[in-house]
Amino acid sequence: MRYIRYAFLGTLGAVLVAVALANRDIVTLTLLPQALGDLIGVNMSISLPLFVVIFGAIVAGLLIGFVWEWMREHRHRADKSRAERELHQTRREMRRLKGKQAGNKDEVLALLDEAS
Repeated sequence: MRYIRYAFLGTLGAVLVAVALANRDIVTLTLLPQALGDLIGVNMSISLPLFVVIFGAIVAGLLIGFVWEWMREHRHRADKSRAERELHQTRREMRRLKGKQAGNKDEVLALLDEAS
């Protein structure tokens, strides 16, 4: 299984290097269209190789997806922590009730009941 993972990562690396070498031309990224930028007064642009733009878009998409999924699963994490708190409280209550019942028993038998 480890070799399959290494083969996959090696192939992925080779594909990414090939994409980077094929897209080395410089492109200009502009924040806003020219007319809107003139109207607002913000004309920002940057020149980068195309592969940097492609890889940056992939990374941004992954980050957005991870954050979106984390926010979507918040309800499940909250339900799990609430259930764990209730379980802990129930176990504590059960030990307390067993302790009351063990009050009229022998101490050794009470300890054996707590251990099981």
